[in-house]
Amino acid sequence: MSVYNVHERLLAAKESEVGALIDTLSSSDDQLWAQRGWPQMKFDRPLQPGAIGGHGPVRYTVAAYVPSKWVRFTFSGPSGFHGFHEYAALAVDEEHTLLRHTLAMNARGPARLSWPIIYRRLHDACLEDSLDRAELACTGTVARPARWNPYVRLLHGLKH
Repeated sequence: MSVYNVHERLLAAKESEVGALIDTLSSSDDQLWAQRGWPQMKFDRPLQPGAIGGHGPVRYTVAAYVPSKWVRFTFSGPSGFHGFHEYAALAVDEEHTLLRHTLAMNARGPARLSWPIIYRRLHDACLEDSLDRAELACTGTVARPARWNPYVRLLHGLKH
């Protein structure tokens, strides 16, 4: 099963400001990764190609990193996740930047069921929370905060 999942937010901020948020991923001052009870993104070393880690049961390696622009992670788990996810800061004009998260993978074996039933809903909610954090960091407010649907609340509650 092919999966292509994109979340993006147009931010009233310069590309360098939005890109700086990417640089904080997995650091003690992480300003991008979702909070609100989500597993922390952690690596065995600072954000750089070859760093190994992930969040919760989702494991990956930093495949490529262009500071303040783009980072790509390749999956190593859970079983059946074959592909990548990435954040990119894309300038729209001098004062607006699109922050995009892309997940592209082939779900094989157990992931053919776990992705659509469990991971997709949690992934979508986590990414919208992440984009809310980016918007708050760049603008001081969140125009339309993400809301979890009842199924996400159920799944999120089961993991604790």
